[in-house]
Amino acid sequence: MINTNFSPSIRPIMANLSQPSALITLFENADKTTGLRDRLCAVLRKAINTDALAVGQRLPSSRMLAADLKVSRITVEAAYAQIEAEGYLQRQTGKGTFVSQSLPRPSATRAKGHTPAKLSTLSARGRDIVATGGCNDPQFPTAFAAGSPDLRAFPLKIWKQITAKQLRTQGERLLGYGDPQGYLPLRQAIAGYLQQSRGVLCSADHIMITTSSQQALQLLSMLLIDPNDTVWLEEPGYPGARNAFTSAGARLCAIPVDEQGISPADDSPSPRLIYLTPSHHYPTGVSLSLSRRLHILDYAKRQESWIIEDDYDSELHYDGRPLPAMQGLDKHQQVIYLGTFSKVLFPSLRLAYIVLPPSLVAPMVTLRTVSDGHSSQLMQAVTAEFIQSGHFASHLRLSRQLYQSRRDHLLEQIRQKIDWLTPQVAAGGLQIAAHLPAGQEQRLSALAAKAGIETPRLSPLFLNQSELHALHRDGWLLGFSALTPAEIASAVNRLAAINTGAFN
Repeated sequence: MINTNFSPSIRPIMANLSQPSALITLFENADKTTGLRDRLCAVLRKAINTDALAVGQRLPSSRMLAADLKVSRITVEAAYAQIEAEGYLQRQTGKGTFVSQSLPRPSATRAKGHTPAKLSTLSARGRDIVATGGCNDPQFPTAFAAGSPDLRAFPLKIWKQITAKQLRTQGERLLGYGDPQGYLPLRQAIAGYLQQSRGVLCSADHIMITTSSQQALQLLSMLLIDPNDTVWLEEPGYPGARNAFTSAGARLCAIPVDEQGISPADDSPSPRLIYLTPSHHYPTGVSLSLSRRLHILDYAKRQESWIIEDDYDSELHYDGRPLPAMQGLDKHQQVIYLGTFSKVLFPSLRLAYIVLPPSLVAPMVTLRTVSDGHSSQLMQAVTAEFIQSGHFASHLRLSRQLYQSRRDHLLEQIRQKIDWLTPQVAAGGLQIAAHLPAGQEQRLSALAAKAGIETPRLSPLFLNQSELHALHRDGWLLGFSALTPAEIASAVNRLAAINTGAFN
């Protein structure tokens, strides 16, 4: 950590900036069409996001920085306060202003001279996987990164107490290899919860614990799909599922989604597997209607197709009660049910679960033994007690109230301040889809990025990404759950200030 009081020559210096005058240079070269405060905010965000300012590093005092930049101290104080509200800074009375410790540390820079492998040296499957771009989850929930719970609201003290208890009572046992199907008490806790809350028909014997729903999709793809098998995907839909099925060599068939959910045409090719998010479609948030659920179940029986029901965030439903899981309507054991703790607890827990038809349990357990073997024994044991002790239900109740208020606040802020953005209201979840004027997604996303706002785009969620395609809609997927009302208002204000120009 750098003491910025040593010498005037290092007052504005960031340890990783190459020249002592670099911050001054950045400020002088910043966009002069904006005010001094906004210009300084943009410079500081850029320095932090590019690791010119390291996580935990001390910044100059507002008095010193004002003198170096030849601006008023009030301007520097306003800029510090703004990006502190955005989560970039932490100010400690009597100690100074620091880059937030909560920000993710950037990945190590690739060593100079290292040459990445040529695509021609990869297998055909490897080239297909690389071409998907992979799955990239946000490491820190800045506005408006999608899909992150608010970790500040997690009952960390209780989690620590349960962890200590588990280590104290059965520490050595939890340090060893585990059951590839999963820790039995956790499977029992999940089975009880799913039966009561989601109408899922299962017992602990039908459940497998995985490290993530993405791993579950990869394992199921390996087990159930041969190259050139047809897989139905929702359009638009979850790219992680698309990537998993692509890696298995599947032929993907995009099925359009309307206000009642997935809507297959009569001439759609017969699928080996159907992937659905029926309770809360990703990304639009619509629910698959009961009549469509029954139709697809009957169709899958006649075609001998598997159905994967990804119930990724059904716990976070705010308006009314969600429809019970589709799995509970399945009379022929063709539905495979997925759930995850990443959205309702915390992402680094790395625990998810699959409810399998009886015929798939033994093959999946064998496949898991040649994959990573099992999930963390300790984390499974802690999660099991967290559920059994009632803390899970309590945390869910508080999360629903918190996230609903933030969703409503975001919708109201957009309604009041941005007339060119049309949100699609969803009954639950951690993010909302919002539509943009046609043909403007790329341009407006670039303008938002310049304002320091992350706006995940809708177009990559379409299998057919052509703007001329009938289903294509320009838009953003705006995460709100991890942002305070002040952070939401600040981000919307910056979006509203974008100079959009005339829309064509």
